[in-house]
Amino acid sequence: MTDSEFYRSLLRAYIDSANDGIFVLCDEMKFHVANDLFQSWLGISEDRLTEHGFRRPITDYIGNEKSQQRFVEHFNFALTGQPSRFECLLRAPGTDARWIEIGLSKVNLEAGEMFIGVARDITEKKENESLIWQQANYDFLTGLANRHLFLDRLEQEIKKAHHARLSLALMVIDLDRFKEVNDTFGHDMGDSLLKEAALRLDRCVREADIVARLGGDEFAVVLGSLSETECLEQISQDILQVLAEPFHLRDQVVHLSSSIGITFYPQDASSVEDMLKEADQAMYAAKQQGRNRYCYYSPAMQEAMQQRMRLVNDLRAAIITPDDAFFLLYQPAIDLTSGVIHKAEALIRWRHPTRGIVNPAEFIPVAEDTEMILQIGDWVFRQALRQVTRWRLLYHPEFQISVNISPVQIRHASHSCDWVDYLQQLDLPGQSIMMEITEGLLLDANHTVAAKLLAFHEAGMQVAIDDFGTGYSSFSYLKKFNIDTIKIDQSFVSGLTANSGDMALCEAMIAMAHKLGIKVIAEGVETPMQRDLLIAAGCDYGQGYLFSKPIPAEQWDSYFTAHCESLQ
Repeated sequence: MTDSEFYRSLLRAYIDSANDGIFVLCDEMKFHVANDLFQSWLGISEDRLTEHGFRRPITDYIGNEKSQQRFVEHFNFALTGQPSRFECLLRAPGTDARWIEIGLSKVNLEAGEMFIGVARDITEKKENESLIWQQANYDFLTGLANRHLFLDRLEQEIKKAHHARLSLALMVIDLDRFKEVNDTFGHDMGDSLLKEAALRLDRCVREADIVARLGGDEFAVVLGSLSETECLEQISQDILQVLAEPFHLRDQVVHLSSSIGITFYPQDASSVEDMLKEADQAMYAAKQQGRNRYCYYSPAMQEAMQQRMRLVNDLRAAIITPDDAFFLLYQPAIDLTSGVIHKAEALIRWRHPTRGIVNPAEFIPVAEDTEMILQIGDWVFRQALRQVTRWRLLYHPEFQISVNISPVQIRHASHSCDWVDYLQQLDLPGQSIMMEITEGLLLDANHTVAAKLLAFHEAGMQVAIDDFGTGYSSFSYLKKFNIDTIKIDQSFVSGLTANSGDMALCEAMIAMAHKLGIKVIAEGVETPMQRDLLIAAGCDYGQGYLFSKPIPAEQWDSYFTAHCESLQ
């Protein structure tokens, strides 16, 4: 063996034992040499790669058009004599695709210009990078774009719309009362619902539209290139419809609705931040208007949102010292047969430091949305118990005060206030208090609701349905949950005349309730005629301005005395 043959053999052995793929190309990008490792990546022997008449350029083994273009660009750069380094995808027939990093250099040999490539397998690195990018940009639960990617894509869509002089719409979608699903059935069931909701959302939009999960139960959709709003209306209706369909989760059926806020570029806003803010405000307006609807942004919403934020902050300050901020009024319920008073409803009022008395209709929904109703409700309950203790001694040994209980309080599984213990601390029987709940709570009753209603009954407390007849009236629910009292809504009482439809409805409600052993209180009694008609129909109690408006506890002594004198 000559020295030349020896060194050539030694060089070949070194090349074939290398941990990198090594190859040599001619100026046509066809193979002259490929070491064992690179041959294995291509799934073809060197003899075949370099066989006369069958030689193919390396680009035939590059995995996609983008990688092919990149290889050609860097090869042309190497032609200038400058070394080049780049990444591309190798995908030969019958082999696994792999990412390689190539260092390419031109050398001048006796046979002419040649190009030496040294390739390193970076497949694992690319997969890790892809996984990291996926985790950074996509929601792990639903597979939708996450907030980070969504904001980037919205920014790009705004730029495209600007250049094309077209509109785009941003929709923010929130699942109504989703938290109750988590509280009731657990987070696993909540996660299953979110995944199903994401699939339903994705089916409602166009292929080019962007769907994202912003966090929690809030989703967003970007509809670009809008030349007209008809498709937006249809998509909004479709989303409301599909999200209102029952969710079948294991052995449970969950009913939800959604609220959608919509804003436009450039009509409403010109930046990502402003669009998100406005869509959120419109979504909140949809919730305020009753949920299960969509609402377009309007400038007036900005002021409304600011007012709400101020109200939330003021309410947070108020619950720190509730005795200073809140007070209770009490409205009597009169026994229509005897005229005796041994029932009253506790009604909360908020004494705002600058606004004066705030209407409960304004601050109670905010308290429910923020769950501050839990602390406020506890305060009301304890105040009412202390008051009923006094009045059972002064006025009637079976005096009862009713308190309004928010669905949030009932559905909140982890709410820790132990009302039964507080009853026992004051040595009060359960009958001294009556919980007023809404009809809708019974329709959506789950095991948490049922368990709490059962606990009330076991403690001797009574349960009343407030505003009866305005919701999902069903006497089967009244029987199932052992309801003690129904309160006929004042909308039926206000129209009472001898032969009116309201009279027929009141008579029917009273008769059916009595058949079930349920007492009846009529709300909003304002005239002697209404009182007399209710007495004739057999109604048990009346409550309204005919008897008394809600009054502070300190005025009850004079009121009660005057009322008793009027009965004599």
